Amino acid sequence: MPVELTWWGHATCTVEDSGVRVLTDPLFARRLAHLRRRRGAVPPARAAVADVVLVSHLHADHLHLPSLARLAPGTRLVVPRGARRAVPGLARLARVRAFAVTEVVPGEEFAVRERAGDGVRVRAVSARHDGRRLPFGPHLAPALGYVVQGSARTYFAGDTGLFDAMAEEVGPVDVALLPVGGWGPHLGPGHLDAARAAQALAALAPAAAVPVHYGTYWPIGMDAVRPHEFHAPGEEFARFARQLAPKVAVRVLAQGERVRLP
Repeated sequence: MPVELTWWGHATCTVEDSGVRVLTDPLFARRLAHLRRRRGAVPPARAAVADVVLVSHLHADHLHLPSLARLAPGTRLVVPRGARRAVPGLARLARVRAFAVTEVVPGEEFAVRERAGDGVRVRAVSARHDGRRLPFGPHLAPALGYVVQGSARTYFAGDTGLFDAMAEEVGPVDVALLPVGGWGPHLGPGHLDAARAAQALAALAPAAAVPVHYGTYWPIGMDAVRPHEFHAPGEEFARFARQLAPKVAVRVLAQGERVRLP
């Protein structure tokens, strides 16, 4: 059974596998602080429909409380361990919306749907990124990636830098959703640009890959500052991937585009 993937923009994706809808880092805002959405419509209501929601870390563009409030009551929400303590608003929202919150650390695995011959499980893996709730707060929760294991194995990297043990920890995967940019003209440590994401791709060696976390949000008033950092990372990633991982099928999607991956 193929995996169907929809990229809604930034790090927000819907992964459909074996009848299970997995939503990553939901961000449904037109504007977030000094950022505005410059490409792609705000995701429609159906984007918030999910059996499980995976949050990679506590930055507001990945753990966005107004977007989580759009989820149906009782939705299962998976977050890094310590998230409710670090973000009191998350704990309040979870009570009001009756979310089933699971806090995890790298290496933990759980079932979304357990069924003979047709189950879906999720495993948390490490990420190299500052996962704190900024601009303040102690480091109470790790940054994570996730591997969704159903008819295929799909790796959502969250936000991460390249690290030596990435491929070993993630393990064999069929599809990789890799961040290739950011929301500003410069990337700090703990991020992948297009070239480093292609290096990660070569190590992971999946059958298919989709670049994410680029080309959606940009600081207000900075349209003319290094615009290639906004527009170019997806195609640059595909170009580097042809050199470093030529056997991987790279699909560069538009925001809201859905693709079926074998």
